[in-house]
Amino acid sequence: MSHTPSSYPASHPGHRRLPVIDLSAADRGPDERAALHERLHAAAHEVGFFQLVGHGVTAAETAALDRAVRAFFALPEADRLALDNVRSPHFRGYTRTGDERTGGSRDWRDQLDIGLERPARVPGPGEEPYWWLQGPNQWPAALPELRTAALGWIDRLSAVADRLLRELLAAIGADPAFYDAAFRDGAHPHLKLVRYPGSAGDGSAQGVGAHKDYGFLTLLLQDTVGGLQVEREDGRFHDVPPMPGAFVVNLGELLEVATDGYLKATHHRVVSPPGARERFSVPYFHNPRLDARIAPLVFPHGRLAPGATADPANPLFAEYGRNELKGKLRAHPLVAARHHADLVLPRAQAPVAAMSS
Repeated sequence: MSHTPSSYPASHPGHRRLPVIDLSAADRGPDERAALHERLHAAAHEVGFFQLVGHGVTAAETAALDRAVRAFFALPEADRLALDNVRSPHFRGYTRTGDERTGGSRDWRDQLDIGLERPARVPGPGEEPYWWLQGPNQWPAALPELRTAALGWIDRLSAVADRLLRELLAAIGADPAFYDAAFRDGAHPHLKLVRYPGSAGDGSAQGVGAHKDYGFLTLLLQDTVGGLQVEREDGRFHDVPPMPGAFVVNLGELLEVATDGYLKATHHRVVSPPGARERFSVPYFHNPRLDARIAPLVFPHGRLAPGATADPANPLFAEYGRNELKGKLRAHPLVAARHHADLVLPRAQAPVAAMSS
């Protein structure tokens, strides 16, 4: 489900504080680890969002990435447009402000999409079209340090997310290694460097429209400007004020479906900053291999699961790559039209009610 700007539920003028999870408690003995699991269990089951501290990423590492991000968006427009993602059949590169869509409406932000540096894979006869998602990045020649910073950030946060996922599975009584194989030998992490340039000229507040992420976990680094909002149980969107040193973490749809709704993927959006004020953010998406088939999680609370949210307009599939390709084709219509006009959004296959097919 997505909300258009004109139909946004009302925002709450204040905020309901997200749970704060200290991952370092896992290293402080069995009692503190048990307390961590209790808090993590509640946050993932009840909210689907939390602030993560104790992750080990230093302020110096974060500052170095922030400098690289701001340097990229400070490049002349011609340098950024030289990386236009319309040039990439792999959906990598720069997206101009207004060219991405959420819920059919344009998002008022520009961004650089980055993945692991891998050779292009063009699907052969009988191969799944999601292999188009594997391919090289586009980098600005005038800023060679960006490649080092971005790929280093992917490696750094991949390790944090791996650990967090294992602690989360343990927290709900599942085997911590249950999904290890899905990430082994070819995981497909994704990084966005994002700038919100202020309010759109038409008065739209949609920095990015309300949506759920379709992978396992998202770790977001946001600056001090604010604008992220999360839908809570009252049906309203509440502000998520920036918390120094923390990542905002949310669960993706794969975890919701794999737990039959026990773990919660939550709608969230970004409201554009006022006037010409800029906002910068860097979301890291922790995704498995494109061909990973996501089995239903075995855990003792499964009998209490309410069922995953059903959205006929957004079926989920057992192979992760089908979900990502579906999202990319919708979000980047210019890339889809240029390179993938022959692709039909996922063929007549059963959505994943239980991810065992």
